[in-house]
Amino acid sequence: MKALITNAAMALLDDQITNAAEKGVTDRFYGLIPSGYLFIENGVISAFGPMSALQADLANNTAMNQIDDAIDAAGRLLTPALIDCHTHVVYGGHRALEFEMRLKGASYAEVAKAGGGIVSTVSATRSQSVEQLVEEALARVDALIAEGVSLIEIKSGYGLDIETELRMLRAARSIEAARPVRVITSFLGAHAMPPGEDISPEGYIEKTCIPALRQAHKEGLVDAVDGFCESIAFSAEQIVPLFNVAAELGLPVKLHAEQLTRCGGSLLAARYKALSVDHVEYANKEDVIALATQGCTAVLLPGAFYTLHETQKPPVALFRDQGVPMALATDANPGSSPMTSLLLAMNMGCTLFGMTPYEALAGVTRNAARALGVSDTGMLRPGLRADLALWDVAHPAELAYRIGFNPLHRRIFGGQIT
Repeated sequence: MKALITNAAMALLDDQITNAAEKGVTDRFYGLIPSGYLFIENGVISAFGPMSALQADLANNTAMNQIDDAIDAAGRLLTPALIDCHTHVVYGGHRALEFEMRLKGASYAEVAKAGGGIVSTVSATRSQSVEQLVEEALARVDALIAEGVSLIEIKSGYGLDIETELRMLRAARSIEAARPVRVITSFLGAHAMPPGEDISPEGYIEKTCIPALRQAHKEGLVDAVDGFCESIAFSAEQIVPLFNVAAELGLPVKLHAEQLTRCGGSLLAARYKALSVDHVEYANKEDVIALATQGCTAVLLPGAFYTLHETQKPPVALFRDQGVPMALATDANPGSSPMTSLLLAMNMGCTLFGMTPYEALAGVTRNAARALGVSDTGMLRPGLRADLALWDVAHPAELAYRIGFNPLHRRIFGGQIT
């Protein structure tokens, strides 16, 4: 397939763009070309430039004269397709009653101690087959795809036993066959303690998490290893054996850390050169410097902050000052962030956390790809996958500015126009 998109306002989101003026870039932050073209060949971006250079480029590139499809963007905005780099979309049941508890004043920790929280989803998830888990997850995945998402990270963590954790990962892998979307899987067996079992956290990690991880790796079901480092979950020391096994298996790690308290998770993640540290509301300067030194990405999750009525904001200014890349994600899950709108997450990142619209868009494209260890998408650059979104807006800031409005015009996935 060869396709040519013309008359597009293009936000390249390329942090290493060269010859910007020659390429028609007028805004170095977004990498914005006010009126440009983009050529797709064999599923990847082959060339782009300003419309003023199109005729000369057509004369110099015979492949561009043999296109299979053409789109006149008519001034619409073209960006990389969006990436949701932190989700829990595979699960059974719902937690609407827990929502009512929180509205009556119960904290997240109090809900967990009362038998709610993560463990309340476990029984419903354990009772479902792979096919049932996929069927429920697809409604949530479809909502993300409808907003221009092309890549989704999906975690396990609602099984808390070996078989269900594997079943969740098999369901996550199956989604790629059911929908035009890429899936990155994260093993999150260290999400909570299993209900009704007389076992220590250390024993659970040793007897359940590590065997489940080894089996998931053997079956090719896992791309990364995650954990929940928090006062209501696991300490940094308790997660160390799991991360050691991840290193042995050659799997990258990431970590839920500093969401409700400061528990040392960021420092642990930095020590293991984690891809990302997620939530990070209680991260301090020491944490931020450690993340910057090790090249970790901070994934901000405003949906959980909003739902849980939190007041401690992540240290956005420190991340900026220290050069820590910031990603944004939905954290789509049945309890603390029942949200399947990445566009809403962008708005929340700006209104709740003080991110700029540019930071929000980079956070769901270029930096989200970085948070997943993926290097073939997230920007408009020759040689990268043609995963693109065409929007009925004129400027990138509109994507974070609007609330409850989906301006997606067309989505292009691996060069295929949908």
